[in-house]
Amino acid sequence: MKKVTLVILALTAVMQLSAQQQAGRTLSLEEALEMTLSDNPTLQAAEFNRLAAQQERRAAIGLRMPQIGITGSYAYLGKDIEIDLNNMKTPVRDLAGQIFQSGLVPPELIPPLSQLLGGALSANWALPLQDRSLGLVGGDVMIPLWLGGKINAANRAARINEETAVSQAHQQRNALVSELVERYYGLALARQVVLVRQQVVDGVRKHLEDATALEAQGMIARSEKLYVEFKMSEAERDLQNARSQAETIASALGSTLGQAGDYQPVTAMFMLGRIEPLDYYRTLAAERNPLLEQVGQKRRLAYEGVRVQRAAFLPQVVAMGGASFYDYQVSKVLPRWAVGVGVNFKLFDGLNREYKYSAAKQTVRRVEALEAQAGSDIAVLVEKLYNQMDNYRSQMASIEASLAFAEEYLKTKNAAFLEGMSSSSDLIDAELNLAKVKTERIEVAYRYDVLLAQLLEAAGVSDEFTAYMRRQDTRRITFEK
Repeated sequence: MKKVTLVILALTAVMQLSAQQQAGRTLSLEEALEMTLSDNPTLQAAEFNRLAAQQERRAAIGLRMPQIGITGSYAYLGKDIEIDLNNMKTPVRDLAGQIFQSGLVPPELIPPLSQLLGGALSANWALPLQDRSLGLVGGDVMIPLWLGGKINAANRAARINEETAVSQAHQQRNALVSELVERYYGLALARQVVLVRQQVVDGVRKHLEDATALEAQGMIARSEKLYVEFKMSEAERDLQNARSQAETIASALGSTLGQAGDYQPVTAMFMLGRIEPLDYYRTLAAERNPLLEQVGQKRRLAYEGVRVQRAAFLPQVVAMGGASFYDYQVSKVLPRWAVGVGVNFKLFDGLNREYKYSAAKQTVRRVEALEAQAGSDIAVLVEKLYNQMDNYRSQMASIEASLAFAEEYLKTKNAAFLEGMSSSSDLIDAELNLAKVKTERIEVAYRYDVLLAQLLEAAGVSDEFTAYMRRQDTRRITFEK
């Protein structure tokens, strides 16, 4: 009796020691959610994406505004720009000769006039208009009056893109809540499995010690001892695997939290007495699921694509104007400002517009088909998750019956041992069987909580997970009770 009591005390001491070794920074689920939603890089990237879409929307507003620019230029021409009248000299000389011969000019005036005419005819008769070196600084303004609806379509598309970025951020947030629940409770479960595996190793080690002593006394065959050694190596291997899995899940939890560290989950798993009917979650998913919102936004974006392609068939009208602020050697003949209206209407472009317009309409039909399929898929997913949760709730009743049996069986074996009617091995096996049933119980609670988080994610209301934890019919599930 003293020997068995020492074994049980040793098992208890090992569990306490393992718990102390595994204990790190205690972390509740609410604290983990706060850390995840504030420090996770995925959410930060989603926020930057939303801000970028917001700026793109503001940029699209500028398409309605006048476009004002300032330009400066300098040019050096190959030659001066001028009007050459030198070819008029011969007709002028002939006309003057005819006038002199007609007698209309007094003889005494002909010599001075001839001398004057000769000097004029020898001069260069080119009239300069623009020096070959010139420069100017000016401004121009263009105001879109009508572009066939392209500007309106671009602004609506920019607003839709911003809404899509918000939906994507919401989707990332919901997915992170589900991921956190899975990894947070997964770490709690993995560490409990390590404790149970440690119990198994200690129990089998006691069996091995007994078997070694019995073999030395010739009371059992060597094969029986070898079998216990095989079970010992198997138990140690399972323990090592459990520890490795716990370390992996701990690293994954640190990644979700955005902060690496040794965390000890302290929020117990739970199960609910009842939840809303299936139709409630179907309706929520149809209204608030971020993926469905994004598909709807893609459909609206496809409609805007059709409007843009249709605008290519319409004329484009713009008002424009320009003025020179400063000029260098620019001819005064040139105007210093100008205003006007421009119209562009394309008559034929090789059917390019027609095919693009048709392609845009086909895109609308494709997105509409995807939207219908996505709605059906989400409804099926909600039903699947809901039914699985109900299945685990039913399993819990069966497991708790097994737990009651395991507890009563342990009491029976303990009483039988005290009366000398049961072996120490039977008592240890009863202890380990009780630990195994307790582990199965919290594993069912773990599966239930993960499914609940996924159901709320599909319904688009992951933020309500902590509210479900606080419901009056919530039942905490721990390893001990």
